[in-house]
Amino acid sequence: MGNGGATPAGSSRALRLDPFTLPVCFPARDAAADERVRIVELHRERVVVQRAVRGIRMAVTVPVSAFLGVAVRLRADENGTTAAIAVVLEHRDPGLSIELFASTDGDDVVTEWQSWARVLGLPPLIVERDGAVREPFTRIGAVRVSPPTPRRRRRNAVMARRPWFLVRRKAGRPAPDTSVHRGEREIIARN
Repeated sequence: MGNGGATPAGSSRALRLDPFTLPVCFPARDAAADERVRIVELHRERVVVQRAVRGIRMAVTVPVSAFLGVAVRLRADENGTTAAIAVVLEHRDPGLSIELFASTDGDDVVTEWQSWARVLGLPPLIVERDGAVREPFTRIGAVRVSPPTPRRRRRNAVMARRPWFLVRRKAGRPAPDTSVHRGEREIIARN
């Protein structure tokens, strides 16, 4: 999928899009287009979709910020059974959503999903069976919210800066038999 659409003859590996080598141009399936194919140019800041509908050629440029996020979606075959797990650049208009990765086993899906979301700067999403899109993690703006982790006393950032004996040292107490000299004259050496 890097340069062309089909797997080259003699190749035992399926071609895949690499999120770290953008921009990339690849063909994608499109049920509404002539010959059922559209050409997608994917950049970090924009997506260009080129297709022909009834002989009229068109190119649609959409900024990456207009997409909802990078979603994990179950793709069904004609029988209605799950054929593959797909990573999709999800848009409000389903005609502009772009499949980035598909696999029959879920080994690489999470890695691809997180990589595409990080590279494009979009939130990771999950598509439910009923078609609802949701985020797997709660967020405030771009910051992911999670419950606080308990503090560990031994292996923390302060440990690297402070010797261990200073961390466990206790405050000192004055000695009980300190002698106090009152009424005596002080001896000072002068030149």
